Amino acid sequence: MTQPRQDKVRELMARVAIVLVSPKFAENIGSAARIAANMGIGQLLLVCKEMPERNRMLTLATAKAAHLIDNLEHHQELSEALAPFTWVLGTSARQGRKRTTVDSPRQLMDEILPQLKNNRVALLFGPEDRGLANEELRYCNQITTIPTVDFSSLNLAQAVAVLCYELHYSVLEAVNRTAFPASTPKQGDKRELEAMFGHVEEVLQTIGFLKSGEDNYWMKSIRQFLGRLGLKSKEIKIIRGVCRQLLWREGQHSQEEKAQATGQPDKLKSAS
Repeated sequence: MTQPRQDKVRELMARVAIVLVSPKFAENIGSAARIAANMGIGQLLLVCKEMPERNRMLTLATAKAAHLIDNLEHHQELSEALAPFTWVLGTSARQGRKRTTVDSPRQLMDEILPQLKNNRVALLFGPEDRGLANEELRYCNQITTIPTVDFSSLNLAQAVAVLCYELHYSVLEAVNRTAFPASTPKQGDKRELEAMFGHVEEVLQTIGFLKSGEDNYWMKSIRQFLGRLGLKSKEIKIIRGVCRQLLWREGQHSQEEKAQATGQPDKLKSAS
């Protein structure tokens, strides 16, 4: 590979980050860092209550990935860690009734490649003993399962290695063939999207679309639909503007109904 192509691969992979949620063993964090460094991934984020012991992480990270451990970003909440990212690929070994049908990592790489030039991408992994919970998977644009013979889960470091390799290989092939897909424009990040989803949910509750016991089901579907559209910041602001207007109108109607019920419509009109 020529130097310009190598530089291109490094540039694109550097826009990817690995996010680990509550890993149980510091050594697995070190292994993930080493894998990330080998594949050119530029950032490692950790979501957990307490920072693991640095020396235990460095044992398996080796000197090659020590910079990722030294610059490791630590967060208490997943929402904070994912806030600046626009595209999140989550991993899950479970395929229960409430889990969306998912593809293998290789099948999803064509959707990630267009994101890399203008957007920040996160590969999200859960703890070794249970993986990502539904509450954590709701932040994902895509969910993938690594296929195995008996559908058993892989070790955390192994799962990180598989996804990082598949992404690196896809980038490498696309750059080598000079057949890189057209880049997706800059999208709204997770901070903007979460604020929008909060507004959408408030509107749907206000108008009675969401009912007790069904909120999670419908909001999951809405999140998946809007999340895969790749909304830009301007489009998110438009949707939130519509939500604010609907909430305001609903508030006006409620005030009018209350005034009519108490026999004070004229007072309400003069106050407006």
